[in-house]
Amino acid sequence: MSGAPVVLLKEGTNRQSGKDALKSNILAARTLAEMLKSSLGPRGLDKMLIDSFGDVTITNDGATIVKDMEIQHPAAKLLVEAAKAQDSEVGDGTTSAVVVSGLLLEKAENLLDQNIHPTIIIDGYKKAMGKAIELMSQLGVKVDVKDLSSKTSRETLRKIVYTTMSSKFVSASQAEMDKVMNMVIDAVTTVAEPLPSGGFNVSIDLIKIDKKKGGDVNDSMLVKGLVLDKEVVHPGMPKRVEKAKIAVLDASLEVEKPEISAKISITSPDQIRSFLDEEAKYLKSMVDKLASLGANVVICQKGIDDIAQHFLAKKGILAVRRVKRSDIEKLEKALGAKIISSINDATPEDLGYAELVEERRVGNDKMVFIEGAKNPRAVNIVLRGSNDMALDEAERSLNDALHALRNILMDPVILPGGGAIELELSMKLRDYARSVGGKEQLAIEAFADALEEVPTILAETAGMEPINTLMELRAKHAKGLVNAGIDVMNGKIADDMIAINVIEPFRVTSQVIKSATEAATAVLKIDDLIAASPMKGGQGGQGGQGGMGGQGGMGGMPGGME
Repeated sequence: MSGAPVVLLKEGTNRQSGKDALKSNILAARTLAEMLKSSLGPRGLDKMLIDSFGDVTITNDGATIVKDMEIQHPAAKLLVEAAKAQDSEVGDGTTSAVVVSGLLLEKAENLLDQNIHPTIIIDGYKKAMGKAIELMSQLGVKVDVKDLSSKTSRETLRKIVYTTMSSKFVSASQAEMDKVMNMVIDAVTTVAEPLPSGGFNVSIDLIKIDKKKGGDVNDSMLVKGLVLDKEVVHPGMPKRVEKAKIAVLDASLEVEKPEISAKISITSPDQIRSFLDEEAKYLKSMVDKLASLGANVVICQKGIDDIAQHFLAKKGILAVRRVKRSDIEKLEKALGAKIISSINDATPEDLGYAELVEERRVGNDKMVFIEGAKNPRAVNIVLRGSNDMALDEAERSLNDALHALRNILMDPVILPGGGAIELELSMKLRDYARSVGGKEQLAIEAFADALEEVPTILAETAGMEPINTLMELRAKHAKGLVNAGIDVMNGKIADDMIAINVIEPFRVTSQVIKSATEAATAVLKIDDLIAASPMKGGQGGQGGQGGMGGQGGMGGMPGGME
């Protein structure tokens, strides 16, 4: 009470509050968005990421960039979370989510400089987000994907895949693009399940992707069944079985050890012989049971004993062991089989069917192909490429395309791409802002300004003049050409992006705006930044920043294990 100092926080704690904290957080988030800005769109540039082990990743996929960058600043991490949420929810639009977040924060900073309270900005942004999603649903074009086998539906799906993949497979030839697009469409239409409410549910987990080095993209293939990265367990077994009846086991074909420990005293070699004979008899009975069901292929999640392998080979049964649980579950879906847990209780109805099971050499490895399932509910894509980095990027592109198709089948509404929808929204939001009035009007206008930056960035990445492009685009939208956008591949403005097949699923674009707004408002809500002092090395035990530093840690090694 007599003016004595009050120590509230631990010594060394760093604190920023008020505008300083806000500005610091906004700067960190904007810096991250600036890094990703040049990766936006079909002509976006790649980033080369080198981790602490020296592993190199080259990509323009937003989710991969933010995951591999190992960002430390807590505010920038909020944008990373927005990108991850975008990726897990819709699988595409991650770069857009981070860039739009950064743009919203940049515009908010201008408002903060005019002494507008963060709460008013947050309320304005939330109103703008709600209005933007409402406007998008009005501007969206419903597409007919009821009959997936029809030519019209397939053409629509092809347009969606083209927009998604054109920003990824930049160096690919048209033949390679066509090959990959057809594989993706066939894969999704095979595993799609109709929903009672209309539309389809697509579980991406049922589409397995295997990467094998060697060849090029044209050597990739879609298997209506499954490919196992295993080889046939015994050289005496057949390497090819047609009209295969397949037993899918999660039981092991070996003598299991008892749970209790026991000792048996043996007094003569004959007793050892009788033990071994009994073991062989037990394994033979299991193989005989499988053969009696009519199985000529056995896929086993667990081990297969050498003796069991011998009996299976004698019966002419092809067997594969130690198959992953996820693959076993996909086989059940693909082959119409039932997973057998107890061989003694198995029935012929439990077996799955495939036209062909064959061991083939792919690159330097042997793989078992299970093809021609009658009504497959799971499929396998085998990707080929010249090197690991090309394969990784191809896999990311494929995943984006699969998610884009899933989104359109779940919610069959499309929007024009190429910055068309963002520009139209920004113009309509400015009209809406005038009807709201007050200081919130400024926040809604700032939201509109941020969206308008998206076509400007696309123009920059395409090597076009951004200001002139934006003016021309505004003029077209003012005349009522709501689908006018930037044809990035040809470096010009197109009057109708839907007509030139540059389209976005409604689900992706709406999620971009939701994720970006939530990330931006989360940053704007923070007005105090309290950082504890880092742990000092040399405190013994588990001190030090490395987790096991300190002179007392790990057997008293000086400086820990750094």
